[in-house]
Amino acid sequence: MSTAPPVALSAEETERLTRRGLRLAQFTVAYNVVEGVVAITVGLLAGLVSLVGFGLDSGIESAASVLVGLRLAARLRHGEANEAKERRTLKAVAITFFVLAAYVVIEGVRSLIGGEEPDTSIVGLVLLVASVVIMPLLARAKKSVAMQLGGDQLILADAAETKICVLLSISTLAGLGLYAVTGAAWLDPVAGFIIAAFAIHEGREAWEGELIEDDDDD
Repeated sequence: MSTAPPVALSAEETERLTRRGLRLAQFTVAYNVVEGVVAITVGLLAGLVSLVGFGLDSGIESAASVLVGLRLAARLRHGEANEAKERRTLKAVAITFFVLAAYVVIEGVRSLIGGEEPDTSIVGLVLLVASVVIMPLLARAKKSVAMQLGGDQLILADAAETKICVLLSISTLAGLGLYAVTGAAWLDPVAGFIIAAFAIHEGREAWEGELIEDDDDD
């Protein structure tokens, strides 16, 4: 898929935008670490499969942003990134997506078969609402930087990761919200299955190296 044509930027402007991209990646890591710890803790205490899966995905999002941050920092130091290392790291991240999907599916099936009824988690709902508000703004900021850099593929990939987090937040929030209203225990595992589907899709694209190439559109 085509990317934006290169734009003429001064060395100073390129460095400024690259540093902004690095700061956005660093913020993503910090936010997702806190989000993941809270989501997993609350999810385990309440027995919410989808919330635990959401927390694990936050860890994966952090790993992706760490990769982007390291590459942008290397670019600032040396003017180029190590493409071979980036490809190997993307494959490692892809494996974690598949592990996440397997965990969520197994736990979801176990919950459905066992007829488990999770507790409602107000903290979990607040956390998900915050993610729905914050993550779209973060994804938009990353894409803006990428496009100003002429369609920077690395930052576009990071923006795509953040957009996936938005979708996961919405699906998990819908499952937990409906459970809180209706008391239907099966809604939580179903929300978990949606997370698994996203994880498999994203993992496949990461493994094939298509995230950077395909996620530069709206």
